[in-house]
Amino acid sequence: MTASDLPPGIVAGISFIGRGGGQVKALGGFRKGHHTLPDAANETTNAFLAKICAGELAGEAERLFQDTRTALGYKRRELALETAGGSALLTAKDFTVEIAYALEPADPARYAITTTLRGLRSAELARTPEFEGLFGGRFGEVSFALRKGARVEDVIDLIEALEPGDGLRVEFPSDCRECLIRVEGVDAVVRCTGQSLEMVFPRNGSPAGLMDGFLAVRHAFSVSPSLNRLLG
Repeated sequence: MTASDLPPGIVAGISFIGRGGGQVKALGGFRKGHHTLPDAANETTNAFLAKICAGELAGEAERLFQDTRTALGYKRRELALETAGGSALLTAKDFTVEIAYALEPADPARYAITTTLRGLRSAELARTPEFEGLFGGRFGEVSFALRKGARVEDVIDLIEALEPGDGLRVEFPSDCRECLIRVEGVDAVVRCTGQSLEMVFPRNGSPAGLMDGFLAVRHAFSVSPSLNRLLG
């Protein structure tokens, strides 16, 4: 099985997430002796970040625009780029990509960059060499919004009712706010929040490779009709 076996609706519902970041003082707009490092992450300090990261954000977004246009052969009307505040949105006819800068709440002297690809129209596009060249090694997480939602307790109970050989194990805190699902043969941690299913991989990969991991989880869930319905 490959990602091409996923229904188009499920493919479109998957978000691919990549994370990065760095020191606020290393940004081009930060002026030593004039600016002070943020000591909290809030609306005011993130607005400050948006100003001093403008050069890096604009450069990265423009490179992505040009690389996407060249690699996939999009015409002017098939591709658009908008930048506002600390984020940029690339809207292509087959997908969208958002790049967002934000201060790290636990360490506001650092910033995080989150790149999110969503609304992918087909798994076949993700498997092309051109798409691989654009996004290979860029994403390390997959998020899938559960259409109807689910009680985390019910998900836990369903997995605990399975046989040991079914390849699924579950871990959870005492308040059951979420659960972590281990799937045999899948090199990722699967987190269920009740509203979404999130897969965190140990290393970055391509959208096609991450979709293959999602497909493996979907196949593993098929041992339980109730679990399988969570993923459509």
